[in-house]
Amino acid sequence: MRVIESISELRAAMRGHDRRGFVPTMGNLHDGHIDLTRIARREVGPDGLVIMSIFVNRLQFGPREDFDRYPRTFEQDCDKCRAAGVDIVFAPPESELYPVPQGYMVEPPAIQHELDGAVRPGHFRGVATVVLKLFNIVQPSVAVFGKKDYQQCRVLDGMVQQLNLGIKMVFGETVRAQDGLALSSRNGYLSEAERAEAPALYRELVSVAAFVREAPNADFRVLERDAETRLRQRGWLPDYVAIRRRQDLAVAQPGDQGLVVLAAARLGSTRLIDNLEVTG
Repeated sequence: MRVIESISELRAAMRGHDRRGFVPTMGNLHDGHIDLTRIARREVGPDGLVIMSIFVNRLQFGPREDFDRYPRTFEQDCDKCRAAGVDIVFAPPESELYPVPQGYMVEPPAIQHELDGAVRPGHFRGVATVVLKLFNIVQPSVAVFGKKDYQQCRVLDGMVQQLNLGIKMVFGETVRAQDGLALSSRNGYLSEAERAEAPALYRELVSVAAFVREAPNADFRVLERDAETRLRQRGWLPDYVAIRRRQDLAVAQPGDQGLVVLAAARLGSTRLIDNLEVTG
């Protein structure tokens, strides 16, 4: 496995390899990230390249968010990548990816201002911009993202389609701990007591999804408000619980098919997000 910091060296290393599977990350890797590398390998085959980027992207953090304290565990990340069979870790310094202030930005459609975007203004603009830059650098045939960041997946999938990038987008299922908590780099912020409480967010998603399956003509807004109330009663500060259409994240109406339940809430000082597709 090679660790590469410069764009020119990366391009030289990729020359002659047309099948490239790409997994963009911000590091502090967990089993969910490693599962995405396995998907990438399956997509490109044994002779293809699996490339993971590790870059904490300042553009997607708000002024009062956790950019400075976001966990950076580069040596351990490289060990995990090596064990998982990653071929190249691309870990550019900020000056390599942003040699001058970024004046050209990708502006996603209106969904960027809803759900997580309503709480984190500019977040998806920053995500889409850095991912497009990385796509232009790596020129992957396949890019793999985790469904835990469901809204991000929809934003980036739309970008690839509408800008005709010719990249196959693959979305891996959320990897969870045994108690249901979605694996996340930010889980490390949780205290012991908070970690014991954290699976309650997933349990709410399971409950709401089950109700939607059993009563598809129910008032979805009431289901959302009730779930938020239950979380508040347990000491959470919910940003939203929302029932949306999977294909475009439009607000779901009774009788709609292909739905997903999404939630974001603070537990102590830690903000957790999760989602669950309504199936069956």
